[in-house]
Amino acid sequence: MSRHALGTATVRIGTILTIPALLRSLGADPAEVFAEARIDPALLDDPDNLISYEARGRLFSCCVARTGCQHFGLLVGERSDLRSLGLVGLLARHSPDVGSALRSIVRYGHLFVRGAVPSLTVDGDTAIFGYDIHRPNVMATDQIGDGALALMTNIMRTLSGSDWKPIEARFSHRKPEDVRPFRRFFRAPLRFDAEQNALVFDRAGLSLRLSGVDAEVQRLLQKEIDALDARHGDGFPGQVRSVLRAALITGHGSADKIAALFSMHSRTLSRRLTTFGTSFQALLDEGRFAIAQQMLQDTALDVAQIATVLDYADASAFTRAFRRWSGTTPAAWRATHRPSA
Repeated sequence: MSRHALGTATVRIGTILTIPALLRSLGADPAEVFAEARIDPALLDDPDNLISYEARGRLFSCCVARTGCQHFGLLVGERSDLRSLGLVGLLARHSPDVGSALRSIVRYGHLFVRGAVPSLTVDGDTAIFGYDIHRPNVMATDQIGDGALALMTNIMRTLSGSDWKPIEARFSHRKPEDVRPFRRFFRAPLRFDAEQNALVFDRAGLSLRLSGVDAEVQRLLQKEIDALDARHGDGFPGQVRSVLRAALITGHGSADKIAALFSMHSRTLSRRLTTFGTSFQALLDEGRFAIAQQMLQDTALDVAQIATVLDYADASAFTRAFRRWSGTTPAAWRATHRPSA
């Protein structure tokens, strides 16, 4: 796949460069695994190359099957850091403080991954650094989410110090049989079947100043990334779509709140979306449907709990909406889309 194939859901190959060495350490042949996943190993020659989000899911699934390691994604993430994000990672490292660094990662997340959305929200005295997968029917989303959270933890330890640990690590999938590798790495309380993959930490940490920052390097990186964003940006509906997914999970998905994020009135938001042939309600339904599919497939949350997360009055209202989107009920959809199916 071309490194410029940005129109589809893709991920920067730099986030999985450690997989061949990890496979060998676990007794598997990387060439055989990549062949089974239908991925050309030559893509690893350039960390800026892209693969589809679905291809990465296949790769993780094949890796787990070949090695028998049920926390393979976690191990991949443990071996990743800011360098995995390319120019965006460099910009984060040369930001004035932790909050600015994370906001850069969120703002330009679409330049290194499409099919998922990084987010940063503040709730009272806590900050939530999240990673939401909005691509339906992708294999091994639990492994992908585990790897993303481990990478995010390494980013926080790079920015805040090696002793950093979250208040809580949240996973949007079922509790694995063996949680010991997770406890060892995160060194914090773990919560599974959560609404999103996220690290929860003290918001005061966002104000921590970064050392060794070069203002001129930051300026040049910002200029280069802005140019890249202008060439390969998602357009306005894509930008709304990206922030809406994270906003829905955190209860901030109203038109007024989304419009405020773009420094405009909700009527202006509606008019701009209309010029692109879509509407806020269409993007809202799309986001809710994607989140619902992910939760039904990857978590043990019941329909009523998912309805609450998506801000429906009750399970019946959610079920009616889900039937309109998919042609079937949430329970029937889950029965045919669980990983074991």
